[in-house]
Amino acid sequence: MTSLWLESALLPSGWTQQVRLSAKDGRISAIAVGVSAEPDDERHAIGVPGLPNLHSHAFQRGLAGLTERRGAGDSFWSWRELMYRFLARMGPEEFEAITALCYAEMLEGGFTRVGEFHYLHHDVDGAPYAAPAELAGRIAAAAAASGIALTLLPVFYAHAGFGGSAPSERQRRFINTPQSFARILEECRRAVQPLPGGNIGVAPHSLRAVTAAELTAVLQLAGSEVVHIHIAEQTREVEECLAWSGRRPVEWLLEAAPVCERWCLVHATHVSAEELSGIAARGAVVGLCPITESNLGDGIFPAASFLAQQGRFGVGSDSNVMLDAAAELRTLEYSQRLARQARNVLAGAAGSSSGRTLFDAALTGGAQALLGPAAPAAGLRVGAPFDLVSLAASHPALLERRDDELLDSWIFAAGAGVIDCVWRAGSKLVSGGRHRDREGLLARYRAALRRLRA
Repeated sequence: MTSLWLESALLPSGWTQQVRLSAKDGRISAIAVGVSAEPDDERHAIGVPGLPNLHSHAFQRGLAGLTERRGAGDSFWSWRELMYRFLARMGPEEFEAITALCYAEMLEGGFTRVGEFHYLHHDVDGAPYAAPAELAGRIAAAAAASGIALTLLPVFYAHAGFGGSAPSERQRRFINTPQSFARILEECRRAVQPLPGGNIGVAPHSLRAVTAAELTAVLQLAGSEVVHIHIAEQTREVEECLAWSGRRPVEWLLEAAPVCERWCLVHATHVSAEELSGIAARGAVVGLCPITESNLGDGIFPAASFLAQQGRFGVGSDSNVMLDAAAELRTLEYSQRLARQARNVLAGAAGSSSGRTLFDAALTGGAQALLGPAAPAAGLRVGAPFDLVSLAASHPALLERRDDELLDSWIFAAGAGVIDCVWRAGSKLVSGGRHRDREGLLARYRAALRRLRA
């Protein structure tokens, strides 16, 4: 494809009619507005930028739906034990097959870049692979097979709890020293180099899993790359952090670490008003994963208060129990409505569209979290990657809608079913709502699950 004509497109300046986008080397080379389509143009009705998915554990897609039986004291912690058991037999082939289909489903759901929070480093017995970053290479291969843009976030994980407690047997596949992690990180950098648009960050797993000294060492390895960390996801985590340090998790991090615009604080569900203000003042992005946070019963992030302080957020699919960009945004807004017993909580000013507010914030915040604050502004603009989602104007949810009504109806009345085509770096990867290689990727996924569940 060299050019695409759209009846209506969401540009950085707003909704624009009769838009012609030209592509060269995977980037938007020209934008003409108020023009007629040319004979060779591909034509579509509605185009919006693809969204970033800032937090994923792709292998967990294979676990979706298998943890929905009630047990004693069901919580994140009981779910984690089931996840550990799922990993006990997973080898590189299964890992890659699950990841590749997961990434294809992300594209079908409207995501065009993924931040892969990668903590599964070693073999099933905890021994390093002959190639220490074997599984990172499998992630890169899955990204190449699906076509999604990848921000690889290798995770440093060393302990089972605050204060440097010894890891459990079930965590042996995650564990590194700063020295072994440095080797993995270098191999990860090499793994993403061949990928169009591929880049890398670092991810100290959580304050449970790293000591203060190890956090400093990991940050030194990061250089100017983005930094992601799980934090304050559960109340138990907050209580244990207080018992260990006398500080809440985000409070401790803001005092002890150089948190800035390069950082993404994943979840940050249980925060005080002071912590919320501190995150906003530092310009860090909060990585919200509304579907997973709902599935695990984590709690509700105080998003309305955060946005009132110009706080920045993006969304991620985390455990990948469902892959639908619109559903993540819808779940976020609905959580606020339930908490506040009000409607259109995150829309801001009177008359503003909830869908547009959520979409713009997730686009901007997700790009910052995955590409860094120095990256060019996100959206459909000259020089940007040609990452675009077209919506099916004939879908009942979009009939007789225009401008921001299209986003509101996609997010609150339709979801992924309204997505027609998806382009990443100018290549059409999804047509009619289906990834171009879905059948082959699905066959590999099916075989992998059969082996894992035998």
